[in-house]
Amino acid sequence: LSRSGLYAFGFYQQANGYAVGVFLAGISEKTVVWTANRDNPPVLADATLNFTTDGRLILQSAQGKETNIASPSDSATSASMLDSGNFVIYNSNKEIIWQSFDNPTNTLLQGQRLRAGNELVSSVSESDQSAGIFRLEMQTDGHLVQYPVRTPNTAEYSYWASGTGGQGDNV
Repeated sequence: LSRSGLYAFGFYQQANGYAVGVFLAGISEKTVVWTANRDNPPVLADATLNFTTDGRLILQSAQGKETNIASPSDSATSASMLDSGNFVIYNSNKEIIWQSFDNPTNTLLQGQRLRAGNELVSSVSESDQSAGIFRLEMQTDGHLVQYPVRTPNTAEYSYWASGTGGQGDNV
């Protein structure tokens, strides 16, 4: 849990198993705001999260299958769920070396930026956090544009654009 108890990082129920992510824990209806490896099938209840000796955070099934959750550039020594909703991993100097805010899925939280070249992708449904059919991309020219998934970033495929071209990536 974050210090305030509003956000939590961990396992949550999805379909016939569990996914790993960040969710609002301080309200009665659990709302997922970030999911690790969202298009991987859910894992069984016997899965564990582990730091490896080289500092990665991995999801490990009882059958021995390993899936990376985070692969920071430096060896990780600890992690924390912040009150902002940002799950962070620290090195031995207590510097943040990886954060969920840099890897958005379908939600932006207050204080989080959608950097140029990144996108939000809708979820299939409220109960299935895997990637849906729409994406919202922050383009390098400053436009925030909505497209269908798996289409080129061209005007003919766009549903909506912010009209902020030429503003850079700090829109």
